[in-house]
Amino acid sequence: MSIDANLRERAARVVPGGMYGHLNAALHGPGYPQFFVGGEGCRQRDADGREYIDLMCSWGPVVLGHRHPAVEAAVTAQLAQGDCLNGPGPVYVELAELMVETIPQADWVMFSKNGTDATTQALMIARAATGRTKVLMAHGSYHGADPWCTPSLSGTTPNERADLIEYPYNDLAGAEEAAARAEGDVAAIIVTPFKHDSFEDQEFAAVEFARGLRALADRIGAALVIDDVRGGWRLDLGGSWETLGVRPDLYAFSKAMANGHPIAAVTGVDSLRGPAQTIYSTGSFWFNAAPMAAAKATIETLRDSGGIALIERAGTRLREGLAAQAAAHGFVVNQTGPVQIPWLSFEGDATLEKGISWASSCLREGVYLHPWHNWFLSAAHTDADIDRALQGTDAAFARLRTEFGAD
Repeated sequence: MSIDANLRERAARVVPGGMYGHLNAALHGPGYPQFFVGGEGCRQRDADGREYIDLMCSWGPVVLGHRHPAVEAAVTAQLAQGDCLNGPGPVYVELAELMVETIPQADWVMFSKNGTDATTQALMIARAATGRTKVLMAHGSYHGADPWCTPSLSGTTPNERADLIEYPYNDLAGAEEAAARAEGDVAAIIVTPFKHDSFEDQEFAAVEFARGLRALADRIGAALVIDDVRGGWRLDLGGSWETLGVRPDLYAFSKAMANGHPIAAVTGVDSLRGPAQTIYSTGSFWFNAAPMAAAKATIETLRDSGGIALIERAGTRLREGLAAQAAAHGFVVNQTGPVQIPWLSFEGDATLEKGISWASSCLREGVYLHPWHNWFLSAAHTDADIDRALQGTDAAFARLRTEFGAD
């Protein structure tokens, strides 16, 4: 029995289902390891010692590469002083100042631990500011795992979703219609900077849609909330809609904010500073100093090293290589989303049969990616690393052609 199989067997006896949530390897496809023991740069090792080029970056949090020296040095130094204390360390103020300096939209910041914390906190602030209840949300969008937004209805009640009104992503007329249905009771419009629903091709936000949501929020007196948990720190240090000329009232950040250390944040505009002070939102570990030191080091390193440009270079090289390979092997594929946060799907593969088979073959070749969730690139992915990954994906395409034939 492999080490991974033994750990799964033991876990099943003491954890419901053995594993739960988005890291449950049983949901990913054949051959996916459940347990990992280490990572360095853009590589990870599973419990049985197999090494992979990591194209998931721990599902987004790792943006500079595993165990980045500057980040780990900052954490080590902070741990030597203290981490979980009776109040935050000075780094709390330093990180908040850095974020307000870095993000043009931000006049203030509040910290928490997970992306779900941040999106929930943002909606609380919007409701406190407006005295309203309804939230407009794109159909199928993922905003976290609390009862109001979790993809599974198990354990939730209809009342916990009663204040959500859905609109189609990239459909401004649909958002306008949703607002009309709320009859003046919209506290917030929440939106992801690009459409990244699982099992579906990703989709960029149209400029007209983004600017139209901003205008709609202004017209009806609601807060515009951008859930930048997935895109933040990979697309633009100033926030993912900066390039579209759109700034929200509230940004929600997490994932890559501290290169794998647990932290999240909401940034807001001055007009919401007072309402933000009125909400009660806290956690025992929200103010730990070490993750804040990690976040400060991550943001500074991305800024000073041109990290986003490095990630974009790696993503472009990967996308171009995959396109050439798919064509050479006779497959029609769709590569969607930003190159820093890519996904590949096979044309006509509604059941993802090809995608799952191809991803499993990539695993066998030492390349860790995913068949139904978007991938993530990091600043640690060099040209040589991408080329090594492309060797594996090419072999996987060849195996897929043997299994399915060309398109």
